[in-house]
Amino acid sequence: MFRPIALALCVSLLGLTAAQADERSYLGGGRLISNDFLGDGKDRWRSGAISASHVWGPKWQGALPDRLGALWELRFGLDVLAPENLNEAAPGDRPYAGALSLGLHSHYQSGGLEFSLGGDLVATGPNTGLSNLHGEFHEVLGEGALSDATRADQIGNGLHPRLVIETGRDLALTDRLELRPFVEARAGVEDLVRTGFDLTFGNVTRNDLLIRDPGSGQRYRAVQNGDATGFSFVLGGDIAHVSDSIYLPEDRGLELNGHRDRLRAGLHWQGEGASAFYGLSWLGAEFEGQDEGQFIGSLRVNLRF
Repeated sequence: MFRPIALALCVSLLGLTAAQADERSYLGGGRLISNDFLGDGKDRWRSGAISASHVWGPKWQGALPDRLGALWELRFGLDVLAPENLNEAAPGDRPYAGALSLGLHSHYQSGGLEFSLGGDLVATGPNTGLSNLHGEFHEVLGEGALSDATRADQIGNGLHPRLVIETGRDLALTDRLELRPFVEARAGVEDLVRTGFDLTFGNVTRNDLLIRDPGSGQRYRAVQNGDATGFSFVLGGDIAHVSDSIYLPEDRGLELNGHRDRLRAGLHWQGEGASAFYGLSWLGAEFEGQDEGQFIGSLRVNLRF
């Protein structure tokens, strides 16, 4: 029932963009590549993802504007979800799913809280070409292609609206230690409510605009502020209640877990002309029949010439 609401809100956000077309400039962008090969070395469940963001708004001075629609993020996503065995999926395992998304998200602050509100359109199914790309990649690596049965059983073609809302607050515990509790809600593709925290040791990302990767929960830098160099270490975790997911359809006999847990750690490095990030996330089981969690790694490298 949330999908018509998500679609209406996505349309409203597009209208708000046109209505508040104040002068903006390009502020920067960021991206994050996540893959279980960078974590536990396996190719299963949340197999791979790419998140990329480009941001426009008033001059960035280390803080969000105080109104919705002043700062906009254009967000792109790619997700590949797979059964544990790509060649012969076990009964009760999740079906293969490839998803591409494009959306608009506005970031602002009000009443001492920071907000991110946005909508995406998510394309799924064989028409995305992701199952073919995944299979060809496996053939190059000599690991065998996706079986015909896996391809035939994948989540079908569709275009789905998605609404995403997150609110949080940065609390400076010391001059080098910052805690951010947050709450997030998603509707349309997966309906869930999530609460958690991020803890940052160091000043490298202080006053940056950080975007949360939906799969790993890691936050990547989209707009940078200041010229601090060195390292920042991050820890985080969250728990979600998921009520519906197009990736785990009940009509195929799949049952969602009552909760979805994540733990993560990561390291940001900033040099004079380059920066990098690596994060490791543990993702708990998402459905009954998934017998264990998994580790995925997330990577970003940025070189300036």
